Amino acid sequence: MDALSIQRQTQDPITGDGSTFSEVKADSDCTEGIGPQVQLPEDILHRIHALMPMRDAAQAACMSHAFLCSWRYYPNLILSADSLGIKEYGSKYDEITRDFISRVDHIMQNHSGMGVKEFKLQSYPCSTIDPIIVDRWIQVAITPGIKKFELSLFELGDIKYSFPCSFLSGVRGSSIKSLKLAGCSLRSVAKTGFMSSLTNLDFQSVDITGDELFYFLSNSCALEKISLWNCDNIICLKIPCQLQKLNMLSVLDCQTLEMIDSNAPNLSTFSYSGHQIHISLGHASQVRKIRFHCDYSSNAFYYAITKLPLIASNLQTLFLSTSDEIINIPTAFGKFLQLKNLEIMFYAAKFSQEFDFCSLISILDASPTLETFIFRIGVPTIRHDSIIEDPLGNSSHPRRLSDCFHDNLKNVMITGFCSAKSMIELTIHIMQKTKSLECLTLDTTRGHDRRFASIDRCLRLNEEALVEAGKAQTAIQRYIEGRVPAAVNLKVIEPCSKCL
Repeated sequence: MDALSIQRQTQDPITGDGSTFSEVKADSDCTEGIGPQVQLPEDILHRIHALMPMRDAAQAACMSHAFLCSWRYYPNLILSADSLGIKEYGSKYDEITRDFISRVDHIMQNHSGMGVKEFKLQSYPCSTIDPIIVDRWIQVAITPGIKKFELSLFELGDIKYSFPCSFLSGVRGSSIKSLKLAGCSLRSVAKTGFMSSLTNLDFQSVDITGDELFYFLSNSCALEKISLWNCDNIICLKIPCQLQKLNMLSVLDCQTLEMIDSNAPNLSTFSYSGHQIHISLGHASQVRKIRFHCDYSSNAFYYAITKLPLIASNLQTLFLSTSDEIINIPTAFGKFLQLKNLEIMFYAAKFSQEFDFCSLISILDASPTLETFIFRIGVPTIRHDSIIEDPLGNSSHPRRLSDCFHDNLKNVMITGFCSAKSMIELTIHIMQKTKSLECLTLDTTRGHDRRFASIDRCLRLNEEALVEAGKAQTAIQRYIEGRVPAAVNLKVIEPCSKCL
């Protein structure tokens, strides 16, 4: 069969409209007289086809009978408005939805269901897809041998798509290594069976109870990573001891959550965002890294400072952030004996004018092995206690803050550095008590190291922040630069021309 015949008889595997490329006939003319074409073995052809992005693979199927046959076994089905070439802007949502359903239907009907290794379906911006249609697509996709399954449904309303757990039962679900569900609900979890290969679980806005999740986890003993975000029907999260390989647990913004009780013996990284709850990480001897974000009350930040030394005694890296107004840092009840890296970030819209930056010293004193300390003010603002406004204050003779030395501290960075008296005192204290200090970075912007590197632009500063940055530069020149030890590399970062 020549290329022109293929062109006439083949539909586009994505659009299904029977259109192909005009270049096909031209290419067939160019190849006349060259001689017999090289015929690749079928397995090599499938492998080449599998390495192509989905749209390129579909186009190849339009132009080649061999690739058209291979298309029925194409292993990576990535289905979204973008991958299907659907324009989201300038069309009505019902038109976009009809087009999306039509194209996905055509692909799934022309796919054998065999050989699928990765399946991703992202329905945004379509919000009115019949659940029966979604069931039909999933049933084709989840076949023996599938490794990665992702279903992200865009919903407008309280009723969520009920994921058919029975599709994960038996040999079909046993090969899945990565499972991501978003915008749906899970019921009758007992029908999933034993998922012996599952290593990565990601639930986003999934309606599932704590008991149902516990049952699911108990039958997924190979899990290495669990991520839960906005799963608001979980009150008590229990991690069974059978998860011997679990090393990462992330629980973010689960609004009704009251307790986390983990018995996974080898958990090493824990992330939490939310209000104050009871957290138990078992013996937690392997926990080395914690990210703790507090958005709801300063009590949660207090909890992090006072309880984490007891929850994770061998912690090495700690990231604390809050958008609440904090007046002072509480004193830690215990010590972070193994902590090497500490980062604290405040990004309240209006940072407390009463905040005493020297209260940070209590955390430094509780971390005798600390090597790197980063403190960020995400939204700089004018300080009413500026040392520039009161040059005869306590700046020339700082108060006695602590007798502890920080013998291992090498790198200190402060972003959003301001001219507050207590900020100057904190910086002087660190220089005096840290003989091992190698680099001191004082960044008067919102964080030069976190700028938009891809477009070479810093995080924007408002007029108020630019005024404070100027005062901070003056304060550094007057009260800091002359005190810097010779062995310390002082870096002062000022707003660039793009910030002005």
